[in-house]
Amino acid sequence: MTIVVTGANGFLGRAVVPRLAAAGYGVRGLVRQLDPATAARAQFLPVGDLTHLPDRAMLNALRGATAVVHLAALAHRPLDGGPESASALRRINVDVSGRLARAALLSGATHFVFASSVKVNGETSPPGRPLSESDPPNPEDDYAESKWAAECTLAVVAEQSDLRVTALRLPLTYGAGAKANFAALVRAVRRGLPLPLGGIANRRSVLGAGNLCSALQTLLESNDASAHGRVTPYFVADAQPVSTAELVRAIARALRRPPRLFAIPPSLLRLGGAWCGRSEAVERLLDTLEVDTAAFRTRFGWSPPESLDQGLAAAIGDTPPL
Repeated sequence: MTIVVTGANGFLGRAVVPRLAAAGYGVRGLVRQLDPATAARAQFLPVGDLTHLPDRAMLNALRGATAVVHLAALAHRPLDGGPESASALRRINVDVSGRLARAALLSGATHFVFASSVKVNGETSPPGRPLSESDPPNPEDDYAESKWAAECTLAVVAEQSDLRVTALRLPLTYGAGAKANFAALVRAVRRGLPLPLGGIANRRSVLGAGNLCSALQTLLESNDASAHGRVTPYFVADAQPVSTAELVRAIARALRRPPRLFAIPPSLLRLGGAWCGRSEAVERLLDTLEVDTAAFRTRFGWSPPESLDQGLAAAIGDTPPL
């Protein structure tokens, strides 16, 4: 099997490509441009910006692919929420996904795996009731809207062609080189900064890059004739959800640093976030966002091989990934 991976030099791609190669797959990683980590390895193919890649060049990049794992996306670049931001998200997250799926078909691929987001189903889950794939979509920002629109676009391609499309709606995913809130927490713990999160008792599903690689390998090795001609969404996550306080303590263990946590009432934290214009970031630290992974685990007989401590050690400590 030949697997083409887009976004191969992102933090997920850098975990996925060697994992699939070690499993015996022929892997072709698409990157914008070669860098010192990819230039010496023939499995990486520079293609520039996918939004500007001509159809013929895209078809050539996917030539001979059995499956495509589409990780490339616009996520962490600063977005102001204006029309230009929404347009950029649509070009990169929606239009490119559709073009890639059609090119994959012409290249002979039968399976298209799309890295979607838990945010398709919302920013929070009700206490005691994790989100499931059967819940109605509830995207609350332009990024989530773009991921849902991409799934809809892929559904049209699948229905017209019998392509198998799997959308993995990923929660907070951590690993070496991860950005955004995870990177901010790691920096704070590494610097020994006191964090007012000791009293947070929320529940959030998270996913280690090693567990994502394991789930992808299991998925690519599966054969589900009933899944062709449609998009099948799945939630994938680590075995147990964690509170923000528990995540900070686990990061501290990986860094061999003491966690400097103290408790401030969530209401005051929300007020402080609003006062300094950081409401969205604060809400993500305080709210519950838990997903039910039973559908994926049952359908594919899969369970996450790495614990939170193992995943974090691989991401920021001295222990290599599984």
